[in-house]
Amino acid sequence: MNIRELARRSGVSTATVSRALNDRAEVSEATRAKIRRLAAELGYAPNEPARTLVRRRSDTIGLIWDSGQEAQGLHNPFLLGLLSAVRTAVSESDYHLMLLTTPGAEDPDTAHLQAVRRHNLEGVIVLTTPPDDRCLRVLAASTVPCAGIDTAFTGPHTVRVSSDNAAGAEAAVDHLYALGHRRIATVTGPLHLPPAAERLAGYQRACARLGLPVPPEYVTEGDFFLESGERAARRLLAVPDRPTAIFAAGDQMAIGAMHAAADAGLSVPRDLAVVGFDDIDAAALVRPALTTVAQDQRALGETAVEALRGLLDSGLTQSARAQIVPTRLLIRGSSRTGA
Repeated sequence: MNIRELARRSGVSTATVSRALNDRAEVSEATRAKIRRLAAELGYAPNEPARTLVRRRSDTIGLIWDSGQEAQGLHNPFLLGLLSAVRTAVSESDYHLMLLTTPGAEDPDTAHLQAVRRHNLEGVIVLTTPPDDRCLRVLAASTVPCAGIDTAFTGPHTVRVSSDNAAGAEAAVDHLYALGHRRIATVTGPLHLPPAAERLAGYQRACARLGLPVPPEYVTEGDFFLESGERAARRLLAVPDRPTAIFAAGDQMAIGAMHAAADAGLSVPRDLAVVGFDDIDAAALVRPALTTVAQDQRALGETAVEALRGLLDSGLTQSARAQIVPTRLLIRGSSRTGA
């Protein structure tokens, strides 16, 4: 069933059918109702690419997920949960979502921008892309509205959305300090990524405020995945004045630290307290259950979509103010009430 057949059966021109289905004023209510009723009975669906050309709108938002992290991201529960939250928020806003990939692009630096223009996208949401991504910088410098989640970029129509990473890290250190811990180490994420750098800054700020020493060996870098947390914790547990508590910037790394403690014959939380960040499902399933700084994935997705719609509606000519989503500390069995 196409528009020509629907026009023939309705006894009107294809132009009239198009006007009726697009609620144009030139068509009478009786004709509009007749065409809509017949379209429903015959199962007619408009040709979306053609409608996009006519309306110059696609009602579609692009999603960019750093290609260098896609394979790892498929094994990252938090990123998968965030992706689901973005998809839900986009759908509830009556938009479609299109994943943008750039295989074999003639000009890698403009691949994202070319894809946006080719598909006539309304705007773009960017997830956890490194700040040195040239292709992203070209996109951000354009007039395309962009909302980045945990991505540092600026441009004429951009806004950044993130959890309050620094405050969450501070809350974790404050919690451990209140339990009596004075030797608190950290396992960071990759420090070229904004969330990891911000969590490290929060950890350092809390330690300075509380007068806690931070020897260089108390700060070790991971990659947000379990094995790196396990390796980092082994190094921390081998220092002469080993820490009594570890704040890991991601739950998977925190669980890895708990594995390292068990391998070293240490009990969590009696010998080593551990706090993570994210609140993935596994955090509540491990034993002891993991104390963690919870991010609100749904709020991150909704805030990003709302911010992008704000850019679309207002036509800002400069970067919008960053949108910060609060975190909260969930205290479970991996930390304890005495030191």
